[in-house]
Amino acid sequence: MLSPTALLEFCERQADWLRETIEDLVRLESPSTDKAAVDRCGAAVEQQLVSMGGDVRRLRQDARGDHLRAEWSGGQSQVLLLGHFDTVWQVGTLQRMPLRRDDGRLHGPGVFDMKAGIGVAMLAVRALHALAAAPLPRIVMLWTSDEELGSQTSRGAIEEEARRSAAVLVLEPSLPGGGAKTSRKGVGEFELAVHGVSAHAGVDPGKGASAISEIVRQIIAVEALRDLPRGISVNVGRLEGGSRANVVPDFASAKIDVRVPTLADAARIDAALRGLQPQNPGTRLELTGGVERPPFERSPGVARLYEQAKEAAAALGRDLPEGGTGGGSDGNFTGALGVPTLDGLGPMGDGAHALHEHVIEADLPWRAALVATLLTRLH
Repeated sequence: MLSPTALLEFCERQADWLRETIEDLVRLESPSTDKAAVDRCGAAVEQQLVSMGGDVRRLRQDARGDHLRAEWSGGQSQVLLLGHFDTVWQVGTLQRMPLRRDDGRLHGPGVFDMKAGIGVAMLAVRALHALAAAPLPRIVMLWTSDEELGSQTSRGAIEEEARRSAAVLVLEPSLPGGGAKTSRKGVGEFELAVHGVSAHAGVDPGKGASAISEIVRQIIAVEALRDLPRGISVNVGRLEGGSRANVVPDFASAKIDVRVPTLADAARIDAALRGLQPQNPGTRLELTGGVERPPFERSPGVARLYEQAKEAAAALGRDLPEGGTGGGSDGNFTGALGVPTLDGLGPMGDGAHALHEHVIEADLPWRAALVATLLTRLH
């Protein structure tokens, strides 16, 4: 087995390459909704993958950016490195949120979530092949372009590759303090619409059925499903309805965010929402949406994979804590399939989707060495 120390030394020597690669990707702003922009960033990622000897294939899309799959041959076992190069930031964000280095931090839109993670994965594979590590698993990278929009066009490819894999390593950012993510809550978005009966609020109020009054009652019932001690959150985050103060409103709607720690919780909350009944008989309810990212639970397979990663970190002289998070990622899909998944292997930093987004530069080479060392133990 290749020495973890040798891998770390290689990655440290390549620190400038890694930083410059990340900077190049950040400069290529790639909002999920702008296919041309996200494809420009994807082309840069593709060029790097080809230069690394990867067998690269574009998974072409019509409305969204193309996804990228790269493969390096190895043993019979496959390990999937997973992440995305789309961001929440619109083209032009660099003008008010410039790429900069400051006090050991690299700032820029999308650097933490998650272009630095892509760079880390690339350096890990470069290190393994430069040092002729053997044996290795077959390594597949899948970088997608629509994670920030719910992965509607990439989910099929993600699940297909996961089913072929013995393990999935997700290069999303680490937890605060550098920990790996061994669980994620499932994420659901629902819309509850109320159809009522309009009427003149002064002349014929009794002939109307207020959709707004009804949805207020329903919101109380919806929020009663919340169970924060058990990790279940239900949040009504947007409310619309009505037209004028002198009209009994015939329509109102509420957007509902749901976070659940287990598949059983997801099924229970879904059933409860679909079982809501109108309290005013003159109104009608309509529910759409669902739990789009299933929970990623800490299974025995996840626990074993984490222990291997913790041992790899120890071989590099570091500790690797673990934890869960309420945010979702594409690791939710792979974990829900029962494929051992370890998330949060990207670098430390802060500010995902925020103006202070950054990564810690000193953490970058070590993260690459950690991923490389773990890969040598998964053949």
